[in-house]
Amino acid sequence: MKKAALAAVLAAAIISGVAAASGGPSLLNPASLHAKAPATFKARFTTTKGAFVVAVTRSWAPKGADRFYNLVRNHFYDNQPLFRVLPGFVVQWGISGNPAIAKAWQNATIKDDRVTHSNAKWTITFADAGDNTRTTQVFVNLAPNKQLDTYPGHFAPFGTVTSGFSVFKSLYGGYVEGPSNNQAQITQYGAKWVRKRYPKLDWINKARLVQ
Repeated sequence: MKKAALAAVLAAAIISGVAAASGGPSLLNPASLHAKAPATFKARFTTTKGAFVVAVTRSWAPKGADRFYNLVRNHFYDNQPLFRVLPGFVVQWGISGNPAIAKAWQNATIKDDRVTHSNAKWTITFADAGDNTRTTQVFVNLAPNKQLDTYPGHFAPFGTVTSGFSVFKSLYGGYVEGPSNNQAQITQYGAKWVRKRYPKLDWINKARLVQ
């Protein structure tokens, strides 16, 4: 086993062990992250280009809001690349930099929410691969993408960016769909592989719930 992969496994084992000992949730066990989100809440993302804040309204898409709340609350989005940057369309992220954690969430799907709010500019929505396939990847709409409202994938916004708009204008997008087309490799090899293969990508350093 390569050193990077071994380190990831050991780190994941530590996370799992601590969670098991405390009886709390574990990122290696998606089913253990099942808290109900508040009616509204905010999450602050610190990136290599600055910080932005997302305000979530649970009534827009309850299942999506609950999943996002649990992921942020348990630091899932820490240390991962903003791997899909398409100016005038979307910025997407949501693959853990820890291969063991990324693999654990690959099939941790949630049911679709009904689209009750348009994919307006600055809204945030879960990405998916068809009916009832949402897991951890999300995107921010950089333009009014109303065509997604009726798309078969059920793209239901659950919140909106409320500050840090300039961050999205400065993210590196020169790789276009390159990293997105290599999601299997990102999942398997993790953050170190991404940094080596796509050194100019911007990253989320951490994401935290805020008052």
